[in-house]
Amino acid sequence: MITCDIIKRHSPASFGNGLPLEEIQMEKIHLDGISCVGVAGLGLIGGSMARALKTYTECTVCGCDTDPAATNAALEQGAVDRCAEDASVFSDSDIVFVALYPQQAIDFVQKNVTYFKPGCIIADLCGVKRRTVHALSGFCAAHGLVFIGGHPMAGKETWGFSGSDADLFRGASMILTPDAHTPADARLCLECLFHAVGFARVTITTPEAHDSMIAFTSQLAHVVSSAYIKSPRAQMHSGFSAGSYKDLTRVAKLNPRMWTELFLDNADDLCCEIDTIISHLQEFKTAVAAHDGETLYRLLDEGRAIKEALDR
Repeated sequence: MITCDIIKRHSPASFGNGLPLEEIQMEKIHLDGISCVGVAGLGLIGGSMARALKTYTECTVCGCDTDPAATNAALEQGAVDRCAEDASVFSDSDIVFVALYPQQAIDFVQKNVTYFKPGCIIADLCGVKRRTVHALSGFCAAHGLVFIGGHPMAGKETWGFSGSDADLFRGASMILTPDAHTPADARLCLECLFHAVGFARVTITTPEAHDSMIAFTSQLAHVVSSAYIKSPRAQMHSGFSAGSYKDLTRVAKLNPRMWTELFLDNADDLCCEIDTIISHLQEFKTAVAAHDGETLYRLLDEGRAIKEALDR
């Protein structure tokens, strides 16, 4: 068993009172029971997970990616100890993180199930959870493995291994969606590992609650940003824009292939959120068109009050 006391004493998220990590002499964390961790998919998230594991733990890290450029870069830059273009590299991994698009993650685990050692904990890092958990939890249990859905709440407006960063997860929240097939010790094992690589908290929820909340906190924000930047005036913003423009357009620079799949996998919850924001936008449009200052003031003040209350 892994003892969380060890993690609390050495977690990079709690060291240095906010000092940059490069200014802190860190002792690599030993995680009892975890000697080897695999990462499938060495893009932004998978590459960052591999780097964080190598930087902050004593674990041997194995990587897998179908792109030779990614595997070569990971080896050359010391993000992994061993690397391959197939899952055979995971034969002795205690934990395997699958950092692929949802359908790719499902296909990868099902196709390569014989490569994982008995009792291996497999966690996907996809941005939706119902699809992967429903497809893989029972399947893995039937093959003597443990599957847990996961979603790191961290990212950048880039993708690929070149953007990966050992400190990407520092101070972030990690979401886990255990179910009836999840042993308590497997969940604890992952929680301790996530604290070791810098996550400030681990949020436990269901796949259904995850997807409902992510539709609002993440997916809707990307839809709104992408829609907003399509105004013809965006081409002429220079000299007229500042912080609010930058904040609202930041995530428009997205990976369209990945977000298309995530949106469609969560279409019911996302459409509900889109309908909600359209109704609120219509309220503003009606008030502005009617020069109804009293209603417009009320709408703006309601938004201000909600934001202030949430920030307390």
